[in-house]
Amino acid sequence: MASLRTTRNLTMADAPNPFQLPNITKFKIALCQLSVTSDKSQNLDRASRSIRFSVEQGAKLLVLPEMWNCPYSSDYFAKYAEDFDNRDASPTLSMLSEAACCHGITIIGGSLPEWDHGRLYNTCCIFGPDGKLKAKHRKIHLFDIDIPGEISFKESDTFTAGDQPTIVDTEVGRIGIGICHDIRFPELAALYRKRGVDIICYPGAFNMSTGELLWELVQRARAVDNQLFVATCSPSRNSTGSYTTWGHSTLVGPSGEIIVTSGHEETTVIAEIDYSNIQLQRKSLPLDDQKREDIYKCIDVHELNP
Repeated sequence: MASLRTTRNLTMADAPNPFQLPNITKFKIALCQLSVTSDKSQNLDRASRSIRFSVEQGAKLLVLPEMWNCPYSSDYFAKYAEDFDNRDASPTLSMLSEAACCHGITIIGGSLPEWDHGRLYNTCCIFGPDGKLKAKHRKIHLFDIDIPGEISFKESDTFTAGDQPTIVDTEVGRIGIGICHDIRFPELAALYRKRGVDIICYPGAFNMSTGELLWELVQRARAVDNQLFVATCSPSRNSTGSYTTWGHSTLVGPSGEIIVTSGHEETTVIAEIDYSNIQLQRKSLPLDDQKREDIYKCIDVHELNP
């Protein structure tokens, strides 16, 4: 099995500001919308088959869903959690490492429940083509919601929030990572834009209420505001558990256009990414040059006219 040694996450100080075309400008991405069951080994097998199919279709970058090795439910998170520092206790990480190395691809490993020093995190792991763990992102913004008569869920009752943004340089460009509710916060995406990210990947599991209203909207907003690619990947709607996911894994381009999207069923969608479209969009509409940071930083909201 390839080593699971972790390289440090790229910090904000490490990352340059201007956009530069990566060495590879065109490639295929796969969004693996998996059906999740209460059988972890079955979930790993489904993911492995989807990875193989994606590679056969020519994918170089692959994204898995949020919480794909266990049902999205507080009843399962602790039971299915893995200690990433203990290989023998991390069959999911071992499978992802081996798959990335075997197929020579970059894998955004969705998210998994992670045990670390007695705390539980909602964590995304990124593997390079050599099978090494390049970085991991712990969900920063935990999802707490209470809509009477529809849904009540508090992720913060179970998980500890992460405290670091995650940027990772890969063979297919500079990638920013968020998990589900992280997408609701434009500040994180704007931070990634400033640090030269080409694409932001958000494994997610929006529910039926927020999914219909917001899932497509926020993806397109993050992409068009920052003039970069946004990729999301959800579990399928027929997954096990009381929490029903919206599905509709999607790739959005830098002008906010939907390049590809799925339905709600289990499927793998493949699409081509062309990074030259980022440069074209930013040249045609130079938002960075038009921003008025002098105004944004100086105005006291209490001084604004009512």
